[in-house]
Amino acid sequence: MQRRVSASEELALSLVRGDPLLEAQRRLGLVPANSLGVGRRALLLALVAWLPIAIWALVRNRVLPGGAVEEPLLQHFGVHVRCLLGIPLLVIAEGVAHGTSTRLLPHFVRSGLVKEADQPRFREILRGVARLRDRTLPWITIVGVVLALQAVSPTESHELLWAGEGAAPTSFGFGGWWFAWVARPIFLALVFGWIWRLVLLCVLFRRIARLDLAFVPTHPDGAAGLGFLERVPTMFAPVVLGLSGVLASRWAHDVMYHGVHVQALRMQMIAVIVLALVLFLAPLLLWFGTLSAAKRQALLDYGNLVGEHGRLVRRRWILRDPITDDRLLGAQEIGPVADTITLYEAVRKMRTVPIGRSSLLVIVLAAGVPMLFVLAIEIPVRELLMGVLKTLA
Repeated sequence: MQRRVSASEELALSLVRGDPLLEAQRRLGLVPANSLGVGRRALLLALVAWLPIAIWALVRNRVLPGGAVEEPLLQHFGVHVRCLLGIPLLVIAEGVAHGTSTRLLPHFVRSGLVKEADQPRFREILRGVARLRDRTLPWITIVGVVLALQAVSPTESHELLWAGEGAAPTSFGFGGWWFAWVARPIFLALVFGWIWRLVLLCVLFRRIARLDLAFVPTHPDGAAGLGFLERVPTMFAPVVLGLSGVLASRWAHDVMYHGVHVQALRMQMIAVIVLALVLFLAPLLLWFGTLSAAKRQALLDYGNLVGEHGRLVRRRWILRDPITDDRLLGAQEIGPVADTITLYEAVRKMRTVPIGRSSLLVIVLAAGVPMLFVLAIEIPVRELLMGVLKTLA
């Protein structure tokens, strides 16, 4: 008998639970019935991707310098970081995203942003996005794209020099082919899966933004009551860290073994951080139109309120006119003139996107920390840390 879903569970939409990738792993016994099995899957996928490569390279004397190849596996940091850091982080991010989305989305109703009359529509929006999440076509497309990328250039990578055999540039042993057709596809499939989840979140927020939400322009969070969405980027922090770590590991190899200077990489590093901000803050940027319209209307509404209050004050205390209806002047929730001005100032300072310093910082740190290790190869650590602290201050 199918379990009946409670009203609170209907609001707790997960971006992960129920999607075909997770369900396929559940059928294989990797995912328990009542959890996501994040730890076991992260460890297993990391070992599946890396261990055969390491064993083969060890047997063939391709791990340490002075072995069978000029650039042994140990020097190719990208292989190890992709398998042992990137893949586990992409899996760990599923648990973070599940917890964040199921905790924050019900707050649209609990906070009163979604009016009671619109709650059935809100629940239908969540169900609609859940149906999109559970479709198999996006994941079939992801698999097709990954296989197509591998078919176009399966072994054309500097990362595979440790696995080369013979004079042909595409002649590789078992370890190289395992990396090209197992480790790298696993990593790419997980990355594209996160791009799809990012699209799902954009669709969700876009649909919610079309509701007649009960914004509070004077809300102390400075985002009309949407300040709780500032925590959304935390679900993408492990993804950003994993991607940045893979890029940084490749750069570190070039700096240490191919004479590339970190100064030459700074523009690339900045570009990666900017791209990460734009990409993973995109769901929050979608609120710009809705919040901008709310702010414009609120400025008119609260401007009228402050104006009417000021005219009544002037009539009573400057012109000495009798006031027959002084309810506005006596309203405790509005208060004296100074308080009405504070209300208007709160509206004027209202943000048009629910992005705060914490939202920016979590993405910047996730993208930037791996790059600090690359910079530290040539720049003294003390000088590097001082520069970071001055930037964040």
